[in-house]
Amino acid sequence: MIEYIDGRMTAPTSSISEETLDGVIDRVIYQGGDDGFVVVSVEIKGRREAATVVGHLIGARTGEHVVAVGQWANDARRGLQFKASSMRLATPTSVEGIEAYLASGRIKGIGKTVASQLVERFGAKVFDIIEKEPQRLREIKGIGRKRVAKITESWKSGRAGHEVMVFLQSHGIGAARAATVFKRLGDTAIEKVRANPWCLADEIDGIGFTTADAVARSLGVDPHSTARALAGIRHVLDQLTLDGHCACGEVELSARAARILEIDEAEIRAATQTQIDRGVLVRERRGTATWIYLADLHRAEVGVAARLRKLLKGSHPLPKINLEKSLAWAQRKSKLTLAPNQREAVSQAAKRKVLVITGGPGVGKTTIVNCILKIYAKKDLKCVLCAPTGRAAKRLLETTDCSAQTIHRLLEFDPIARVFTRNEDIPLEGDLFVVDETSMVDIALGHALLSAIPDHAALLLVGDADQLPSVGPGRLLGDILESGAVPTVRLTEIFRQGPRSRIVQAAHAINGGDVPDLSPPAELSDFYFVAAESQEAVQERIVQIVTDRIPDRFGLDPMTQVQVLTPMNKHGLGTRNLNQLLQSHLNPASPAKAELQRMGSVWRTGDKVMQIVNNYDKDVFNGDVGFIRRISSKDQEVEAEFDGRALTYTSGELDQLTPAYAVTIHKSQGSEYPAVVVVVHHSHNIMLQRNLIYTAVTRGRSLVVLVGTQRALSIAAGRIEAVRRNTALAERLRN
Repeated sequence: MIEYIDGRMTAPTSSISEETLDGVIDRVIYQGGDDGFVVVSVEIKGRREAATVVGHLIGARTGEHVVAVGQWANDARRGLQFKASSMRLATPTSVEGIEAYLASGRIKGIGKTVASQLVERFGAKVFDIIEKEPQRLREIKGIGRKRVAKITESWKSGRAGHEVMVFLQSHGIGAARAATVFKRLGDTAIEKVRANPWCLADEIDGIGFTTADAVARSLGVDPHSTARALAGIRHVLDQLTLDGHCACGEVELSARAARILEIDEAEIRAATQTQIDRGVLVRERRGTATWIYLADLHRAEVGVAARLRKLLKGSHPLPKINLEKSLAWAQRKSKLTLAPNQREAVSQAAKRKVLVITGGPGVGKTTIVNCILKIYAKKDLKCVLCAPTGRAAKRLLETTDCSAQTIHRLLEFDPIARVFTRNEDIPLEGDLFVVDETSMVDIALGHALLSAIPDHAALLLVGDADQLPSVGPGRLLGDILESGAVPTVRLTEIFRQGPRSRIVQAAHAINGGDVPDLSPPAELSDFYFVAAESQEAVQERIVQIVTDRIPDRFGLDPMTQVQVLTPMNKHGLGTRNLNQLLQSHLNPASPAKAELQRMGSVWRTGDKVMQIVNNYDKDVFNGDVGFIRRISSKDQEVEAEFDGRALTYTSGELDQLTPAYAVTIHKSQGSEYPAVVVVVHHSHNIMLQRNLIYTAVTRGRSLVVLVGTQRALSIAAGRIEAVRRNTALAERLRN
């Protein structure tokens, strides 16, 4: 219990169990964010001093009667606060409370004078009158039909949010998520959730099938209902897309869904047929098996094959040119001499409407692209450059000195409607489209892009097929290469040679299934291996290398020029632990630095952070790295700087950021750093495979340091991707 001395509150001295606080909001200190986060001052009856309450509540306003459940805690900066695990608005019951509520201005059409008149006329029953007999409001002088309509509409609208919050919290949805649900689904949230609880998993980020299924059980939905079977099938297919699959074998789908839902496979098969009949799923025979696709992914896979075949046809946008003279001119302009296979690549780009250029690091892909761009520009043809991520687009701009943007921005993605504005009906404008880092493009994004490219244009796909495939479903580049249906130039000759070439040599050795030369170099090098057997030893070496050895020997800034890469998020050597460790050394706590504890992390002024979702309102994208410049504990806000632009994140937006002292190798795709420190340890055995370590090594521009065990590196180099993705694009292209 809270203690009072001379009428003033003091910190609790015994029990920390949750208790209920009941009072009236006398001041809203902070209110904002999609999660409904609020800080309010609440007057408690019989006590002289108001309490500061922190929690989640929609529509908090002065005069509202609030009921909060939680615990008292001493905040280092703000003193004693009531941390509410749940908050709800309650209808005041006393005449005084009712009048104060009505006079607050919360209900449109009622001011202080009318509030007094209503309470005088109807007493404590005034809310029942507004709710059930609104026509009686006309008994008050000055209230006519229009004003009655305004009052009742405002009353209903205001109560809807509170009812939704209470409903969702009573069925196991936390306050923050409940606020997000209300903002997304609006006044109809209760109706929608009752009709289909699994819509929560489909429409609300952060709510998965398991949570939605628990809500369904709480609502008493029959576990054998068709709706649940349909949701279970969708869940299994969605989970498989996270592993990169476009489809699932029908037998496997039935078995998985039946196991998750604990119902008979016959019910799953019946529900599958229902979804096929509705056009939600597509059944297709692939060899000896029958595959089930989500309709959107089937449409994308079929569409990519059709668009590539169509783009391959027709005349080339380049007019007839003297290739020898054009090549000689491009080499003079670029101040370089092309090797025979590079010359062949440029020649093919002048002849083929669709061309793939693939190869590992140091083989001259950028050189070829620059020559091709110069030839097109010389003929006054428009070249459009794009990449799947903001970091990759920025790097493309730096290496070509031509404007480049993300595919999403090129296609003018509408974040509200969640559709691309540019499509086959409103195509893009251009004569040559260059797509870099094509290995990162999934089947859905590839389909959207190809659909928007005009038929007359040429397409140049550039990428390294040996890197990790796209995070999303499909293997666009790999399937195109496997099909043999699209003209391709494979570059194998390494041109980046000399005393600082060990990165390239190591990458190609790993890609060939071999362990690279790990012996200590006799002189300053760009590639090192640091042995460390235990996880603790790896952690110690990483801290030493990042904070001392690299800055001292190479003069690189550990915050802005060194990136730690690791295979996993969880684990002793995962990003979570390494970020905490590196933060404590690179950006330790101090009285001069503001802090905020949110989303399981301590955010501190000066922290290095990464954006992990595309945010088109803020113009910041997945993989962009920035630094926290300001933190407001009062407003629960963080200001981060990305490429010189200051962006503000509310408490409800902080899940878009993650600490970035260490990031996963998957998250580093499309990026390049001056120096990378890569964890290669046998404790990550489940993740170790050739393309993972190859991708990590090729992220370093000037320096790569591997830290861990030779055994782990040997495992990774010898292990190719164990599970092949269920895709049929290669076969569709061949046919």
